[in-house]
Amino acid sequence: MPENVIGLSSHPAAAIIADPQDNTATLRRPTGAGSRLNGIDALAAEDLPAGAKVALRPIARGQAVLKSGLPIGIAATDIAPGTRVHAGLLGPAPAAQATAPRAPLAALAPASFEGYVRADGRVGTRNFIGVVIASNCAATAARRTADWFDAERLAEFPHVDGVVPLIHTLGCGMEMTGEPMDLLRRTISGVIRNPNMAGAVILALGCERNNLKLLLETQGLQPGDMLQTVTLQEVGGTNAAMEMAKAHIEKMLPIANAARRTTVPAGRLTLGLQTGAADGFCGLSANPALGVAVDMLIAQGGTAILSETPDLLLSGDAFAARAASEEVAAALRERLDWWQDYAGGRDTRLNGELDRAAEQAGFASGRERALDGLRKAGSTPLTAVRRYAEQVSGPGLVLMDSPDHDLVSVTGQAAAGATMIAMTTGLGSDFSSLPAPALKIASNTETFTRMADAIDIDTGAVLDGTESVQAAGERIFAAILRHASGEPTKGEWEAMGETGFAPWPVGICS
Repeated sequence: MPENVIGLSSHPAAAIIADPQDNTATLRRPTGAGSRLNGIDALAAEDLPAGAKVALRPIARGQAVLKSGLPIGIAATDIAPGTRVHAGLLGPAPAAQATAPRAPLAALAPASFEGYVRADGRVGTRNFIGVVIASNCAATAARRTADWFDAERLAEFPHVDGVVPLIHTLGCGMEMTGEPMDLLRRTISGVIRNPNMAGAVILALGCERNNLKLLLETQGLQPGDMLQTVTLQEVGGTNAAMEMAKAHIEKMLPIANAARRTTVPAGRLTLGLQTGAADGFCGLSANPALGVAVDMLIAQGGTAILSETPDLLLSGDAFAARAASEEVAAALRERLDWWQDYAGGRDTRLNGELDRAAEQAGFASGRERALDGLRKAGSTPLTAVRRYAEQVSGPGLVLMDSPDHDLVSVTGQAAAGATMIAMTTGLGSDFSSLPAPALKIASNTETFTRMADAIDIDTGAVLDGTESVQAAGERIFAAILRHASGEPTKGEWEAMGETGFAPWPVGICS
């Protein structure tokens, strides 16, 4: 008989049962075919990878398959104990029981961070000057302008965190009016107004669909000392535009450098929530731990932005009861209905099917992946629903509508006012973002170790049973405040964020 590598009874961390009601467990370690599964009284019928779901007891055809106390599917056939539970054995999940919000946490000891208080009272975690484009036609000039201001040239401005390019592929070759253009302009103006931005220069070609004059007028943007514009066709092309943009930024730098970090309550922080490259462990470690940190932030009066709306649709009714009012519930339903209509007949994740990568990562169904993702939002009520890139005022948990696509979703959150991003990952992610830096949290130690130059926090100890979810969440909350105070994230050290700006072109649905 092969060595017993599961040991549900004697080694709890080897196979994780998330809720006493569950009829599945998640394997912590790979298991060879024929290995005895202690606590199940069965043999593994096949080689089982880490992260896979295994039946704890007989699951009859038509019975709900449960993980974390919620149905992730219906057994399409009888499933024997010790069998891997995968998409081929499951039918569509029944409606998940709505989960009511938890009462707010009792008053916590006041927490704080060191932030930049702006003239409008909002607080930034960084002090950037941005080089923004009206359309892709000005992208080269913008990038070269930002690159000019390297560490040597910024040395005399130690309180400026950088001159950053915010370039994208839109603004030309699109309708001049309508939702896509409105959304693009809202995103650009929102990022310019983000509290992490001390100032900005907008570059335009001059004949693009996203007309610079209309961009300014429709968004109420007023050029001044800390907002300037340059039009390539008017000044003589790329090189001339770069010289003019550099001159504008050189005048902005002393003003931006005069800003100083001051101690502010933690409740002044607006945190965007994301999951990238998830695995079957995220819902057991990284996501619930981040959820604890989110509850702590909100208890301090802070704001958390949940996005990735397709996950809410796939999760059924599990999130609906968290709406704080009938108005919020109606706004949530309107966004979910939009996605339902949009996805009809399209080959997207909203059909509930898993791609091969998701199956290999340990997921048994699209519902499981979606429910796992919701755990990062903690358990407090949903206080508001906003469309993509609409301003979020908080406090509390707010849904900002977006597709489940890291670059697009985070860009919308930054435009909505997020000054930090917290992203969980299981398989590993090199993602970073501007102007809101991303703090990445690994669900398992193997991934954290393998990608230590890109990931900031390891929650693998939760899987091993050596740290509680609560303790991991408290550790994440402390890290969020440190990084909000200026400690660079791994992504910032590696300068990964310059390609992380991507306004939603309306049509992406992963």
